[in-house]
Amino acid sequence: MRSYMAKPEEVERRWYVLDAAGKSLGRLASKAAHILRGKHKPIFTPHVDTGDHVIIVNADKVLLTGNKLEKKLYIRHSGYPGGLKVMKYATLMKTRPELAVRKAVEGMLPKTRLGARMARRLRVYAGPEHPHQAQKPEAMEL
Repeated sequence: MRSYMAKPEEVERRWYVLDAAGKSLGRLASKAAHILRGKHKPIFTPHVDTGDHVIIVNADKVLLTGNKLEKKLYIRHSGYPGGLKVMKYATLMKTRPELAVRKAVEGMLPKTRLGARMARRLRVYAGPEHPHQAQKPEAMEL
């Protein structure tokens, strides 16, 4: 019996909308990464980008459980000496909730060129509106 290997030109991409309102950040990110990788399809092939497009709306209403809002930190570095920037997730969720969701999803994708290509198909919006109606996205439940 031979294994089926998907070819990049035969992958059919669809668009999905995930509503983050009232959902846990980790569970939402896990579902989004699953779709972006293409693991929900029977043609999934690890070395081929078989994933779909994901639109996440209401990112400002996503939940962090426990004390994560006060204890979890968003850390980045400018690359210069003394350039460490630290921000609590409570502040991050007030100022840039899209970034918090994007970082959670990208952290669950492969750290390769393939993963970077998958991350380009993720769109995150703080409110309930998105400009992708022309693509006819399907709503997906968590």
